[in-house]
Amino acid sequence: MSTFSFKLEDDKILKLKETFKEYIKPNKNEYVDTFIQKDDLTITIYNSNRVVFQGNDAFFYAQAYIDTKKTRQAGSDEVGTGDAFGPVVVCASIVEESDYDFIEMNHITDSKQLNDDFIRKIGPELRKRFKHSLLILDNQTYNRVHEKENLNSIKARMHNKAFLNMQDKGYDIPKAAYVDQFCEVDSYYRYLLNEERVYHDLIFETKAESKYPAVAVGSMISRYAFLEYMDKLAQKYGIEFHRGSSDLEGIKKDTDIFISKYGLNELKNVAKLHFKNFESYLNR
Repeated sequence: MSTFSFKLEDDKILKLKETFKEYIKPNKNEYVDTFIQKDDLTITIYNSNRVVFQGNDAFFYAQAYIDTKKTRQAGSDEVGTGDAFGPVVVCASIVEESDYDFIEMNHITDSKQLNDDFIRKIGPELRKRFKHSLLILDNQTYNRVHEKENLNSIKARMHNKAFLNMQDKGYDIPKAAYVDQFCEVDSYYRYLLNEERVYHDLIFETKAESKYPAVAVGSMISRYAFLEYMDKLAQKYGIEFHRGSSDLEGIKKDTDIFISKYGLNELKNVAKLHFKNFESYLNR
């Protein structure tokens, strides 16, 4: 059973009472203003404006009233899914209450809003400071798996594994654990039906990387790892591969040079072959 206790302002107290008015129960405690009971949840509103949520459903309902941006939290995000070249990277991280000054001073936010020079500079410090689990799916493996699974299935399994890895490392994962939502929640867990273990205590929200610091940290560590990986590909093949997939001419140029040097069969080790950018090469 979970318990969450915090003070609320008068307007939020009124909102809470209105939301649960059907479930208000009689109470004789002189210190209690309102007592609410709904299924596996009790809410006690004290005269002092302290509110206590208790029960297995406590966090689900309490989160609407908690300032989660300033509390201990976990989060995960991925990068590389929109890049024709390079891996898919997922990182789950934990942010402690003591981290918030660092987060604010260093402008920790969604990696898509930051330039790569900044990511390269702060990336090593983020990996040292924050407890995290980082997964990198290389192109060869990605292409093999994608023959049987769609991209959302791949991402679901990677996010699940990232949280399980943190659990296996002995990290105390907070109840406030967010995933940047990329599919419906039912679909997410359906993709995991054949997994031996599934981490269930997750909250799904779109654009979570701009709302929750733990997701932003996961996004930035993922981006840093992606850039490192792309540097290694550039060193190995002598080509600075284009990012994203919208620069059709740039990606075509990279692909032509790559195939002329290393052959079509080697393309599976650097590119996501299901992208339309590579259709004409594979259909020759």
